[in-house]
Amino acid sequence: MGGSAPSGVPKDRHERLLAMRAERRLLADVDVAAACEEVDNSGLVPLLQEFVHLGRGRPRNLSLRTLLIGLHLCTQIHGGRVVLERVTDILFFGISSEARESLGIPDYPDHDQGFEAGYAVVRRLFHAMRKAMDPSPLPANKRLSRENAARLTAAADPEALAEREHRLALFTEFLLDASVRPLKDLLAELSDGSLAVDATPIRTFAKGRKTNGPELATDPDAGWYVREGDHRDPDAAPAADAVRPPTKRGKKSKPAKKGRKGKKASLKKKAKYLFGYDAALAVTRDARYDEILLDDNTPNPDVLPALVLGVSLDKPGCRPGYNGLKVLSRLRQRGYKPGYVAGDLAYNNSEPDEWQLPVRALGYKPVYDYRINQLGKQAETQGAILVEGTWYCPSMPEPLIDATKDLCAERIDRETWIRLIAARKSYRLMPKENEDPEGHQRMMCPAAAGKVQCPIKSRSMGRGIHLPLVDPEPSPAGPPKVCRQRSITLAPAEGAKHWQALEYGDQEWQKVYFRLRNSVEGYNYAKNPLAEAIEASGSRRIGGIAAQTILLVFQLAHANRRKIKNWVETLALNGERPRRRTHHRHCTKPLGKWTPTGFLAPTG
Repeated sequence: MGGSAPSGVPKDRHERLLAMRAERRLLADVDVAAACEEVDNSGLVPLLQEFVHLGRGRPRNLSLRTLLIGLHLCTQIHGGRVVLERVTDILFFGISSEARESLGIPDYPDHDQGFEAGYAVVRRLFHAMRKAMDPSPLPANKRLSRENAARLTAAADPEALAEREHRLALFTEFLLDASVRPLKDLLAELSDGSLAVDATPIRTFAKGRKTNGPELATDPDAGWYVREGDHRDPDAAPAADAVRPPTKRGKKSKPAKKGRKGKKASLKKKAKYLFGYDAALAVTRDARYDEILLDDNTPNPDVLPALVLGVSLDKPGCRPGYNGLKVLSRLRQRGYKPGYVAGDLAYNNSEPDEWQLPVRALGYKPVYDYRINQLGKQAETQGAILVEGTWYCPSMPEPLIDATKDLCAERIDRETWIRLIAARKSYRLMPKENEDPEGHQRMMCPAAAGKVQCPIKSRSMGRGIHLPLVDPEPSPAGPPKVCRQRSITLAPAEGAKHWQALEYGDQEWQKVYFRLRNSVEGYNYAKNPLAEAIEASGSRRIGGIAAQTILLVFQLAHANRRKIKNWVETLALNGERPRRRTHHRHCTKPLGKWTPTGFLAPTG
């Protein structure tokens, strides 16, 4: 097969095909059978047959089932990556003749022309599958003028696009559910259902174009990602307020330098980091446990590994609430139980109708951090005040209300902030009943609950100096409703934008929030260039949001399987030694030492 390239085949492609043949290893029939079983158990074949219509005429040389088997085998051999050239080489030349016969794959000669014939079959079938799930009105892999793009978008059928978006979501769910099937029963039995939702940037293979230029990129649904703020392209739409840097909150900004003409220098333009998509990932993690090893230095088998259960792609920084909610609602429909859900600052900066209220209606309990301008008192109803996500007595002292704001402004130190946060607990409204089906809940005044002493409620007085004494502020209108009654009813819409299930900053909040946030950040191991390399563009070489989603979900499914396999091999079950050594025990920061401006300095 050496020598010059055959007629009609470019020399560089001929050399690439030669290199691929040199690397080829014939797959064992048992591995092909395992891939067949995996695809058959996933339910993907009947799902795709419902909407991938291949038309009439000459029968295709490849079935949808066989294509999915080839895609799965490619991920197993090439670290989760799907490249159609590799899929072609596997199906037509990398498995035994018996396996090809059982899958109905025709024989093609093992030379360049034979490969190109097989590649055309694979490529046509893949794009037929992709087209049936493409939610975009714009064609990929060609440069469109903005006028043509606007005309195609206006002429598109919204219902047809919504149906294709639904199909794409179903495809991702079936594939991810198949990857976690070995632990599906354990997820229902052992896990508390908690999740972290976060968007991670991934490159697309297309070259980015100027945002306001005359043409779109060949991947028209992608966009520029910037590291700062909400990650949206500042040239495409007005950027929202910048989110708070994680470790620099409270530091005073330096005044802008003046130019030669006496005017303030303009702010530095945000650097565009990559051209691609935001992949909104839902990563499951039991919020009750740290990844603490047992005494024999093996993982606890009751603490399952963090796994991706849902994914949705969109332009960077666009619609974080919509994409996160789409993933969560589909998880509930698939039977996953709800628990705590943590997201970064983009999510609790959404409008309540787009994120906060629907998330609570699904049964999830949100936990948040806040931007600088969201700290302190956030809302008020019936006299009760919402401070950093929790409802409190209106007479809670100002130093407690403004504790986090004062810490950021360096008016108090970190030790003082920790004491003030702990002192808030006495002033918290206490639940009298569980929430009703609509989310309404009766909440007791802390004096009626025996947590503080209040002169308005005489029965609370004289119960001991260990209970704080509140000092209600006199008002011509009299005490507010929360002070006149033992309890009030809080509707879910009241303070919905900032409400959360745990008291901000206390030890329980720290455990849940950081465990969940660390789980989704820890899933960056799938970005490893020696593994799935999900951020790299070269691992997904087909443009368009549908193709990028399909290829990415195969990578994420492979990462799930890899993580489950590694976890199982480190367990010591039935007194047997694990097959492999686990990771070293992590040195975690002690609870109660965290503050919004950093951990307390170690003593001694």
